[in-house]
Amino acid sequence: MAVLLVSFLVLMVLGCPIAFCLLCSGTFYFLANDMALIMVVQRLTEGANTFTLLAVPGFILAGNLMNSGEVTDRIFDFCGKLVGHITGGLGHANILASVVFAGMSGAAIADAGGLGAIELKAMHDAGYDDDFSLAVTGASSLVGPIIPPSVPAVVYGTVASVSIGRLFMAGAVPGAIMAIAMCTMVYIISKKRGYGKEEWCGFSALFHSFKRAFLSLLTVVVILGGILAGIFTPTEAAIIATFYAIFLGFFYRTLTLKKLLAALKEASETTCTVMMIVCGATIFCYILSFERFPQMVANLFLTYVDNKYLALLVINIFLVFVGMFMDSSPSIIILTPVFLPVVTAFGVDPVHFGIIMILNLMIGLLTPPVGMVLYVLSKVSSVPFERICKATVPFIIMFYIILQFITYIPQITLALPTWMYGA
Repeated sequence: MAVLLVSFLVLMVLGCPIAFCLLCSGTFYFLANDMALIMVVQRLTEGANTFTLLAVPGFILAGNLMNSGEVTDRIFDFCGKLVGHITGGLGHANILASVVFAGMSGAAIADAGGLGAIELKAMHDAGYDDDFSLAVTGASSLVGPIIPPSVPAVVYGTVASVSIGRLFMAGAVPGAIMAIAMCTMVYIISKKRGYGKEEWCGFSALFHSFKRAFLSLLTVVVILGGILAGIFTPTEAAIIATFYAIFLGFFYRTLTLKKLLAALKEASETTCTVMMIVCGATIFCYILSFERFPQMVANLFLTYVDNKYLALLVINIFLVFVGMFMDSSPSIIILTPVFLPVVTAFGVDPVHFGIIMILNLMIGLLTPPVGMVLYVLSKVSSVPFERICKATVPFIIMFYIILQFITYIPQITLALPTWMYGA
């Protein structure tokens, strides 16, 4: 275990990509214990050989195609017409568009990198400060992995053997709460800074914008409606979303063959990165299980912590720290087997804990020093990383407050899946 953990930390400090940190530290462990290296290959393939994980490249590609085919432009235009007349209008449109896009891609990076570029340009042209625009765009992108469908929920459901349909529904109410809280903060800040609002476009223009965006908005109905009606699984929904995105792009005549190939290339690169991390984390997770590390942690908790609420507080603090440095996928794969036995021993529902873990790690995407969304926004806007970090602080504080409510009031996450699927 010392070889595993020390080599992993050293490689991380040296700036090695997280996938190679996991893979190399696992390989060092096998070498140190004179174990056959063929086991490394076996665990690598086992990590990727899961039908459910096919949903990950599906949703990633669907999100890229929506951006490449300019489908997101129509969504943002409709959202702007719908809520633009409220104080801080484009900030509200930014959040609403991210909520709609969340029902298509389920990935924060796709939201920040694709839809985020559109939102930033519109807010800049309307006279909003770059800091405020970037903070709202970054914060709204975190809704994607919470509101169904959700790529992290697919990963967690696979590792924890939990119904992905339940996880999707469990994220709906917390996602809505996050969106409402963000809109409230945007309104307050806009009032304080004197940001204006768009002129009310009238019902005729609103209806015209709705017609332009109707087929795009229908994507959410197709994906979630099909899953809830039992017509197809979340994995199949990802593939259907991909083909529907291609159909929309060619139907609107905005998706050329060149753009399609570029979207496929970008999705392939992202998928390869994610799956390498998943495979490396599977090896790491196997070693922890082999060393009975989850049982040790569970026994430690049960010995020194005799209160469910205190246990959740300690786990939240730990996940916050991990989320600042590690991506969500390896964190979920490695830490779920460690903490799930602990929380279930205290009577915490695995679905509820899944949303707690995902929200913790998503906030990490907006938190330095390794916040991926911050780097994406910096690249898209050419605004320094440090300046974006400072602008996002109020939203990060707000998300942590929401996290406490979600952690200690399980009905927020469990009411909807219980109503839809039964106890």
